[in-house]
Amino acid sequence: MKSFTTLYLHFMRNRASRRNLRVLAQFVLLLIGMILVYSVIFHYLMAWEGRRYTWITGIYWTLTVMSTLGFGDITFHTDPGRLFSMLVLMSGTLFMLILLPFTFIQFFYAPWIQAQEAARAPRQLPANSEGHVIVTNYGPVEAALIKKLTQFKYPYVILVAEVAEALRLHDLDLKVVVGELDDPETYRRLRTDKAALVATVGGDVINTNVAFTARGVSEQVPIVATAADVASVDVLELAGCTQVLELAEMMGRSLARRVIGRDAKSHVIGQFDKLLIAEASAARTPLVGRTLRDIRLRDHVNITVSGVWERGRYQNAGPDTLITETTVLVLAGTRDQLDEYDSLFCIYHASEVPVVILGFGRVGAATARALDQQSIEYRVVEKRSRQKHDDRLIVGDAADLEILTQAGIMETSAVVITTHDDALNVYLTLYCRRLRSDIQIISRATLERNIQTLHRAGADFVISEASMGANAIFNLLRRSDVLLLAEGLDVFKVHVPPSLAGKTLVEGAVRQRTGCSVIAIHGKDGLQVNPGPDVTLPADAEMFVIGTEESQQRFLDLYHDR
Repeated sequence: MKSFTTLYLHFMRNRASRRNLRVLAQFVLLLIGMILVYSVIFHYLMAWEGRRYTWITGIYWTLTVMSTLGFGDITFHTDPGRLFSMLVLMSGTLFMLILLPFTFIQFFYAPWIQAQEAARAPRQLPANSEGHVIVTNYGPVEAALIKKLTQFKYPYVILVAEVAEALRLHDLDLKVVVGELDDPETYRRLRTDKAALVATVGGDVINTNVAFTARGVSEQVPIVATAADVASVDVLELAGCTQVLELAEMMGRSLARRVIGRDAKSHVIGQFDKLLIAEASAARTPLVGRTLRDIRLRDHVNITVSGVWERGRYQNAGPDTLITETTVLVLAGTRDQLDEYDSLFCIYHASEVPVVILGFGRVGAATARALDQQSIEYRVVEKRSRQKHDDRLIVGDAADLEILTQAGIMETSAVVITTHDDALNVYLTLYCRRLRSDIQIISRATLERNIQTLHRAGADFVISEASMGANAIFNLLRRSDVLLLAEGLDVFKVHVPPSLAGKTLVEGAVRQRTGCSVIAIHGKDGLQVNPGPDVTLPADAEMFVIGTEESQQRFLDLYHDR
């Protein structure tokens, strides 16, 4: 009864629904009037033929004729009566069999179903909601973020303006609320003052409106927004954003960081307290062609290789891991340890051959700037001509062999594909891999589902804009026990499980059983980075573990109750 009352109130609150009901009522009154008039005429004609019937019989005859049932038990014997029967039959066919069903469905049934669906879409959160993440809109970045939030058991809600979109997301088993993005009352119903974060990943103008409206409801809630234009950063900060993410700039830096051979120094990609996670290219160094057992890196610089990227795939590092020209080392250590590593490998310089960048949009320009800052030469291929460009920009189709040859595709060691069209990126990846089997191909992916396709096409590294944006937003939650790095690689902090307490790393066999690597232990004696295999895990300590999403899940399933 309560749900029916809610539905009725929602239905009557709509002005269009009230107007439709008036139209339907007018039509029903017209139909009733016709039935009564026909019944009266029926009595007069029957009296003229010398027969008499009750008023109930008159209404009965009118309804049977108008509905075309025509039982035949009561009929006229004269021509005027038969002409009247034909009139009743034709008007009944029009009004009762055609207009009545159409009017009922159009003005009552369909609006009632719409009201029922609208009432099914939530419009507020419970009063006790807190610590939740508010996400406006639903796109590739938001989908990847919600996947992370669900994995780490963060409550969330998606705010959308359209009921149809809310119902679609609701049917996908996503938590959604309907409301206008620029209405302060919407954010009050979302308990914004108790939220952990507000994330808006739309256009710059919409993001500004969302941030300003949400900030008016709560002065404390962190607000994260994305900016497509660098000029919008200041405006978004003025609107109340705690952090503004330039995804194009971040993507450009990430793509540039993946270029092998730029230098052999370590580049920090994440920080967990005093523990730094860095990447370093092994190309053109004495490490190539040797195993980690032969290199004995711990003996030289007191640092351990936690894992390696090999053509875009993360692998745990072991004594027999072979270092190749395409290997990127994942290092974990303190600032002093990384500096010691850099002092040993800084003498190995980057390749002098220019890197080829395909596409010169926001991401392509950001990639060029990042390479320029590192004094790495590059050539850009762009289909559309720009007014201001230098000799590093080649105007033409990247699918044209002559254009690619002019850009240096046959000499370069790396090509970076930066267009926003995943289908085009697959096309260019296939083409470049066919031209050069030994070249390093780094590609951008807009959607996560296309990452594997690009790898199969020949890309060595694929960076998903959705994953990168989701990781950046998730890390801004300031969660102290997890750090998302890149391409599904995470670092997380856990208390030493009882089943591992008192055992050495060798005895615990964490890497063999889960695929995760223990990179640091924090106990009474402080932070111990890169512990040796014979180090005992204290019962009251915390351990820092690195691994992919799958290996992390195996670790948690094996050692912790979910």
